[in-house]
Amino acid sequence: MAFYKDKYDVIVIGGALAGMSCAMKLATEGKDVLVLERHNLPGGIATSFVRDGIEIEATLHEMMSIGSPENPLFIRQYLDEMKVAIDWLRVPEAYVFVSPEDHIDIELHAGRRPDGTWICADEIEAQYPGSRDDVNKLLEITKQVYESVLYLNEHSISKLETLKNHEALAKTAGYSAKEVIDKICPNMKKEVKQILAAYWIYVGQPLSTLPFTIYSFLMADYLLGGSYVARGFSHEMSVAMAERCMQLGVQMEFGQNVDKILVKNGRVYGVRTAHGEEIHCDYVASAPYPNTVYGKMIEPQSEVPAEARKYANAMPMSVSCFSVVLLLDAKPEDLNIHAYSVFSAETSMDTDKFWEQGKRLGNWDYLTTICLNYANPEGVPEGMTSLSITNLPLPECFDGVNADNYFETKDHIAGEMIDQVSKRLGVNLRDHIFDIEVETPVTISHYTSDYRGGIYGYQHSMDNSVVARLEDVSKEMYIKGLVGCASHQLVGDGMACNINNGKIAAKIILEEMQKAKEA
Repeated sequence: MAFYKDKYDVIVIGGALAGMSCAMKLATEGKDVLVLERHNLPGGIATSFVRDGIEIEATLHEMMSIGSPENPLFIRQYLDEMKVAIDWLRVPEAYVFVSPEDHIDIELHAGRRPDGTWICADEIEAQYPGSRDDVNKLLEITKQVYESVLYLNEHSISKLETLKNHEALAKTAGYSAKEVIDKICPNMKKEVKQILAAYWIYVGQPLSTLPFTIYSFLMADYLLGGSYVARGFSHEMSVAMAERCMQLGVQMEFGQNVDKILVKNGRVYGVRTAHGEEIHCDYVASAPYPNTVYGKMIEPQSEVPAEARKYANAMPMSVSCFSVVLLLDAKPEDLNIHAYSVFSAETSMDTDKFWEQGKRLGNWDYLTTICLNYANPEGVPEGMTSLSITNLPLPECFDGVNADNYFETKDHIAGEMIDQVSKRLGVNLRDHIFDIEVETPVTISHYTSDYRGGIYGYQHSMDNSVVARLEDVSKEMYIKGLVGCASHQLVGDGMACNINNGKIAAKIILEEMQKAKEA
């Protein structure tokens, strides 16, 4: 009996969150889908690992776009629609921001009061009197932009309708976060702007070049509904999505590395695995970056349009990840750790400066620390602390690293980060390390084959904003039937966005199928 069918409607390359999201959506529409995953587990970097019998979260800091069961945001709504059951836990605070040089130490919480004002506006007002109105005004505009982006995610509308019904989006789409904040709130205190810039690290772009559209989506999403983690770590989410795919009839095969995407006369007709199996289909949803796809996966290479190569080469890579994952032998409070999510600036808060630092190896002044105990206490052994210390540098910081100096380099940087956080806490964390793992861009590339260890796809800068990508999304199908399906696609920036990217990829494929049917 043949292992694969003669032909599938869609082959999804990669069983990470975007690929499984795409497969689920297509399967609910009755399409015959095959998912090929090179690893032996689903989820890509949405996973965990076990050391000494203890499960440790590998990557998920927090999920946006979830919201409460009573007021679900769009990712919870989508997963509920797909009947994916995940036990979500609310993160207690939005974030703590600490900048000793700027004399800032503040804890913010998500949510709005019955009168529509924002809880964090009151918290900022308590330390910086006279700021409440500016903060409420700014966050209300981010909410309007956020709602417009969600609408455009599901609907195609004219520019006139955008101007008429999505005024905040239309007015701010061509400007950076810094430009809009300075214009809307010209008298806002410098410290308040710094506090409201803390999340920038999660999009990997300084505020001077970060589109206000992206800033709005991030801030409104986190500060409206808060953030969440899965009780069973990110692996619970990955397994739940994989199980639902298979319940819907998706064929998921692991340990299957796709070597080639087969193209004839400008259209895909199948793939070839590294084992030599040739599998046919009408459409391919591809997790590998376009750089990899157009550079070596398309067969024959003569089928790659010149425009596709130019597109891949012109897109600057966004950030990768350097994370020190620690299991410590004491309770958080005994280590002077009192919050789940802390952003810490060792020097004055300057996102342009920190962005430039991301191009070098280590000695980074801006870190985020995540203490899992405060969001998922049952996920950490009694009397211990699960702490991750993370920076999101650019992939080029590792360009000069080779096999001879890799381990020495990563250990040195990890030591710097541990000492930096130890100094802030007033506790030597080295004395309490029960277990440690260090994740680098090389780790990401080795584990997932992501191009240069990328986790966020391409940079969302003013030269390449999500609004521009919405305009060009249909034009980027350089080879008919081939659709991107991962962080390099439309939105990028995190696990929730990847689930949404999968949904978008499915929508594009379904629309193309309908056009072919009507032709």
